[in-house]
Amino acid sequence: MSGINLERAGGTAILTVDSPEVKNGLTPQMGRDLVAACEEIDADPAIGAAVVRGAAGTFCSGADRRTWNPGADQAEDQTFRDTSAVYQSFVRVGRLAVPTIAAVRGAAVGAGINLMFATDLRVVAENVRLLAGFLRIGLHPGGGFFTIAARTAGREATAAMGLFSQEIDGVRAAEIGLAWAAVPNDEVEDTALALAAEPAKDPALAREATRSFRTELGPPGKGWDAAVEFERATQMWSQRRRSRR
Repeated sequence: MSGINLERAGGTAILTVDSPEVKNGLTPQMGRDLVAACEEIDADPAIGAAVVRGAAGTFCSGADRRTWNPGADQAEDQTFRDTSAVYQSFVRVGRLAVPTIAAVRGAAVGAGINLMFATDLRVVAENVRLLAGFLRIGLHPGGGFFTIAARTAGREATAAMGLFSQEIDGVRAAEIGLAWAAVPNDEVEDTALALAAEPAKDPALAREATRSFRTELGPPGKGWDAAVEFERATQMWSQRRRSRR
């Protein structure tokens, strides 16, 4: 059955988009389920990191076209709510209390790109296909694409992907800073889990560091002077806490 699966590996939560019959296309219900899974993660103080992945060797192909009709009246109440459910799932992933990593294999397309950019870090397969592709099919980007892409990829890459529909592979993604690492396809998830294991050792500290990271870097970000003061109290907390160990 298609849906969102939540598993735990030690202090790491693993969120899997699981609708392989449509290459993990997202439905509105899956958006709601993803929000619910994020709530479950945040409610568990033993979780210190999260990995987002797709089932069956691909990340996410975008919206599940079986439940999406772009020619319909998008302002109609139920249609508007359904689209919002998908968009809000990206936002909720981006607001998880723990550091997040996208483990990206196969392809991330359209809404799948937004889900990928919602995380804090990306590990991608060298041969992955990354394509926003909105304009290519006659649509304006949605889900805050330009904002969440630009904070990671920068203006140039965001323009290339969002305005000019350029597709890139994992090697290029790592070269331009869109991903932390590009690795062979069969190493993607192990690499992501190994990275996640580090903050997962200390969930309380990971959550405080993530709060500072997101507030300072945004979107929108903070100025340096404000960031120094914002960090100060939490750093003092961590120093005192460390001295008691």
